[in-house]
Amino acid sequence: MPVPAALADMPADYGQWLSELKQRVAQERVRAVLSANATMILLYWDIGQAILAKQQMQGWGARVIDRLSHDLKTAFPAMSGFSPRNLKYMRLFASAWPDRIVVQRTVAQLPWRSNLTLLEKLDAPEQRLWYADKAIQQGLSRDMLAVQIESRWHERQGSATHNFSVALPPTDSDMAAQVFKDPYLFDFLGTAPLRREAELEQKLVDHIQQFLLELGQGFAFVGKQVHLELGSRDFYLDLLFYHLQLRCYVVVELKAGQFEPAHVSQLNIYLKAVDDLLRHPDDKPTIGLLLVKDKDKMLVEYALSGHTKPMGVANWAQQIQRTLPEEFKSSLPSVEEIESELQADFDAGVDHAG
Repeated sequence: MPVPAALADMPADYGQWLSELKQRVAQERVRAVLSANATMILLYWDIGQAILAKQQMQGWGARVIDRLSHDLKTAFPAMSGFSPRNLKYMRLFASAWPDRIVVQRTVAQLPWRSNLTLLEKLDAPEQRLWYADKAIQQGLSRDMLAVQIESRWHERQGSATHNFSVALPPTDSDMAAQVFKDPYLFDFLGTAPLRREAELEQKLVDHIQQFLLELGQGFAFVGKQVHLELGSRDFYLDLLFYHLQLRCYVVVELKAGQFEPAHVSQLNIYLKAVDDLLRHPDDKPTIGLLLVKDKDKMLVEYALSGHTKPMGVANWAQQIQRTLPEEFKSSLPSVEEIESELQADFDAGVDHAG
């Protein structure tokens, strides 16, 4: 593309300088959006606290919220968010997070709808804070946050059976232990039973974006059926990843059935081969993750003992309901209940609009 005449006599480094300025403008626009969101969340907290104080000290009833909604809408017609329902959420938000400093430091960085998800789906403050931190770190949308809460992410995180404490230095061991979970939920695969590793592998690759989301932050996909030649033998790794925080390759082997001790020996060979053939001198030791349909934890621990290559073993499941405790299953709404609630919200919105 020809350089415009007006720019033809610009200094030689003008293009680079312009590029840097454009990047700065783009960054500041993002910061402005995030800052505006944080300001709004803190405003909502202030309103919620004010409502709480009046109701607790002077016994004001629910009718005050309806009147407050009308008056705020009248005073600020260009602003949204002052419906009676949202004011009640502000009150609940302030009650759930009594420390404004915590709000400012953490949950103010999340969109309002994500905060409502934390309030609606979690009762324990420490769990809310855990999920808030994870949502910020991984940039989870409201829908993805809801999925992770419903799948009890906090219980699965760092629960894979592994030998990291003896195969890795303490710092790397702790980090690796937190990276791998158990079980891994592949609800995006549908409900049809998968009986062959090749079928499971292909479906995971077909849904690689969802698979990476379930694996967690830091995983980069390298390839499937990665060929390694050892002497006169050819080996093929099911899936190969690189973890950006751990700074190492991760070999993922898939088994459609139950765990067998021989799986560990096979994975151990693959890890040695990747370390010898693919690993860069600056990379840390390759980690293996064996995903099985079912396992006996004691048998896995015995199979891993004595191996010096870092390996973890976890279950995979196609449906959330298969891995949740009974009391949590019963708390999940049915499709009919969800549709009914959505219709009620729609009808309420029509009434308010009228």
